[in-house]
Amino acid sequence: MTPSIAIAIIVFLAILTQAIAGSGLALIAMPLLVEILDPLTAASLVALMAITTQLIMLARYRQSLSAQGLWRLMVGSLLGIPIGIYALSQLDEQVILTVLGLVLISYVAINLFTLPLPPFRNANWGFGFGFLSGMLGGAYNTGGPPFVIYGLSQKWEPQRFKANLQLLLMVNSFTVVMAHLVAGHYTSEVLQNYLLALPMILLGAFTGFWIDRYINEVVFRRVVLVVLLIIGLRMLFS
Repeated sequence: MTPSIAIAIIVFLAILTQAIAGSGLALIAMPLLVEILDPLTAASLVALMAITTQLIMLARYRQSLSAQGLWRLMVGSLLGIPIGIYALSQLDEQVILTVLGLVLISYVAINLFTLPLPPFRNANWGFGFGFLSGMLGGAYNTGGPPFVIYGLSQKWEPQRFKANLQLLLMVNSFTVVMAHLVAGHYTSEVLQNYLLALPMILLGAFTGFWIDRYINEVVFRRVVLVVLLIIGLRMLFS
């Protein structure tokens, strides 16, 4: 299988997951893309993929959006992103893979086993969750888990959950894209791979929207979580 075909398949699966489950794009794409591309190229590419997908999904779920109180998460995220991007340029590749593996396994454990989450009733917890998301987003484009955990703790209903998550992730992604742009990370290789990925983004998103009407989302999410667990363990012990 050529790298181009592998990238296209990875993008399609990642976007399909995001369209159905509301999150998971980077958690699937990053660990697989770093097997083909160097971490910096993969992170720059996934940031472009993410913001494109989030714009599409936010347009779909815009009527369910409830942005009240999300500003704390956004502020925390904006503070954490520069730290994450700096870490990406300084850390060894194996360190990056290990951190990604730990993020994946932790995310799976919380979701797959439905571990109880405290309610985090104090709104200022949003700053902390946002900061963690920003650091993970800046370094690995995996800023979703802290937002997901916060949303689960607030018991957002599914449509609101998806809408709010896309807005939060889009703010993250836009900032990360701009930071990569300023840092000169958008090389011709990244842009060529994005052009390759764009048709798969559209195909994955609209296929996911169509499947979403018929599939049992709980079962699908559990299958995805098992796959993520396998990927995380492989990265952690490689």
